[in-house]
Amino acid sequence: MIQPSQADVRRFFCGVYAKQRSGEPMEAIETLAGLWIDEHPEYHATLADVDAALAAMHDANPARENPFLHLSMHLSISEQCSIDQPRGIRQAVELLAARRGSLHEAHHEVMDCLGRMIWESQRAGRMPDGAAYVDCVQRRATAD
Repeated sequence: MIQPSQADVRRFFCGVYAKQRSGEPMEAIETLAGLWIDEHPEYHATLADVDAALAAMHDANPARENPFLHLSMHLSISEQCSIDQPRGIRQAVELLAARRGSLHEAHHEVMDCLGRMIWESQRAGRMPDGAAYVDCVQRRATAD
């Protein structure tokens, strides 16, 4: 399992944004990240300055959204769906996206479920419960 540092994540997303702007070729994962970056123009100024992004790691404000965490979650959900891991996540996300009429909006709801799974896992000191995560997404996809 790859566990990049916070600085690595920031460098990655800033690098993807720079490549997009300059028209440089990108690897598949960078192309996918670029699609999510395009969905969030409000982050473009932050992504345009890697030095400021790295310096801001020490000024974390819990009241302010972290664009790097947000984009990382989009990327994680996309990757989970591409390999259907945990099993059933692809169908659950597709159902939620169809119900919401937007994959982007569906991802934002899935992030709530993903965050809850991670928080509960850390709080209980156990492995993440993929089945509970998929169930959470399925409930949102089928709720009236």
